Amino acid sequence: MENLPTKTDIIITLVNEKDEIIGHDEKIKVHREGTLHRAFSVLIFNKTGKMLIHQRALHKYHSPGLWTNACCGHPNKDEKIEDAAFRRLGEEMGFRCPLSYQFTFHYRAEFDNGLTENEIDHVFFGEYNQTFEVNPKEVADYRWASVESIKKEAAENPDNFTVWFKEILGRI
Repeated sequence: MENLPTKTDIIITLVNEKDEIIGHDEKIKVHREGTLHRAFSVLIFNKTGKMLIHQRALHKYHSPGLWTNACCGHPNKDEKIEDAAFRRLGEEMGFRCPLSYQFTFHYRAEFDNGLTENEIDHVFFGEYNQTFEVNPKEVADYRWASVESIKKEAAENPDNFTVWFKEILGRI
């Protein structure tokens, strides 16, 4: 379990299978124990319909270097999920734009470092057409590509993409 965060002041929302809040706990503890929790994923498109994807920073404690959607994360304690998605988009990608809720799904994934994602993931879409500067602590690289080409690449090289993003691709 090397390279795991030690910060214990990030408190995230625990939910049941119906996505009803049942409590809150420390983010790293939740991922160590595989507790079901609330998350979000943001997909950004430009006016030509291309999707923004990014490569996770190489020092991330799980899924480092993998390609994924524009941003993702967890709402903090007492934070509305749409507010958290809007906040995190700015923190990761360096811009914000209006977001619209699209769908929710559940997934569970165990990682080699002993952590488990067990999430009810709320997916939001947005459109952005201006320049931006990403946060290098979060993002190693990024690009715009058609949904079809991303799906093809993910099918041919699934190990290059995050678990949750492959789930999302199968639903859009």
